Amino acid sequence: MHKLVLSLIGSAAAAMLMTSTARAECGDVNMAEFNWASGELLANVDKFILEKGYGCNVELTVGGTTQIFTSMNEKGRPEIAGELWVNSVRVLLDKGIAEGRMHSLQDGPITGLGEGWWVTPKFRKEHPELDTVEKLIEHPELFPYAEDKSKGAFIGCPAGWGCQLVNVNLFRAFDMEAKGWTLVDPGSGAGLDGSLSKAAERGENWFGYYWNPTALIGKYDMQLLPFETEFAGKDNWDNCIAKAEQDCADPKKTAWTKSEVHTVVTDGFKKKSSVAAEYLSKRVYPGAVMNGMLVYMADEQASGEDAAIEFLEKHKDLWKTWVPADVATKVEAAL
Repeated sequence: MHKLVLSLIGSAAAAMLMTSTARAECGDVNMAEFNWASGELLANVDKFILEKGYGCNVELTVGGTTQIFTSMNEKGRPEIAGELWVNSVRVLLDKGIAEGRMHSLQDGPITGLGEGWWVTPKFRKEHPELDTVEKLIEHPELFPYAEDKSKGAFIGCPAGWGCQLVNVNLFRAFDMEAKGWTLVDPGSGAGLDGSLSKAAERGENWFGYYWNPTALIGKYDMQLLPFETEFAGKDNWDNCIAKAEQDCADPKKTAWTKSEVHTVVTDGFKKKSSVAAEYLSKRVYPGAVMNGMLVYMADEQASGEDAAIEFLEKHKDLWKTWVPADVATKVEAAL
């Protein structure tokens, strides 16, 4: 019995040592911090947990979808993309996964995700008959462009974001320029937010791209317009709509593809810290929690780093389900 007890104690100690060693070997990690609010929050929560709970040394690289994914795919850095909206990079991502260079650890890090074309609730109430994208784009006069009142303003994505390519090609597919529209580049995420919030608060009509969950969609009760056109298939989307204009000669009309967001890591990161990778595979933010955090960030003008601390202090019951007890203890002690 004495030998059995010693054996069990030894086995347990060995297991703990192996786990601790695995965490210690996490080492230096380069992680994406996507340049929108939820991307900032996710990156900074992950950074805090990986550093304080798993012994990693995390460096953040700020950028948009296209920029971050291109670097990850070609150079292996960053090693973690926590909130990668994959619709605009699916072909290359699938290739990277098939070749073993990248791994998708999580295909739903936030629930209730979606992107598309939105209008204000005031517009929907005043024009219930224009309840689809196709009906609305016949009336550019309802959304006068500030720099040319004869044109309708459709607010697209900032240059460098993956969704910019999609919006450009859908704009072309539905022949919106010929119908009297101008595709407006808001210049930045802040510009896009400012355009939407300014119109909503002034009671002005607004038509453009956005996504959910976000603080602005919840705050202003923005309305997503459905497409009458059915989804025209993956080939049209992946090999044309989601590509640069010069690589999409003939975009077909299509509804928006189902929005998918993944947490993607490089093969090197997964191998050097499998336990940290396991954490990334488990952490899921309910949409309501994320929207609440995004409202907090907007109201308090909080950085991703500050919002991460707020989240970790306010939602311990949630994030503690993502990690082992000893990791949770370390993270909580560091707050």
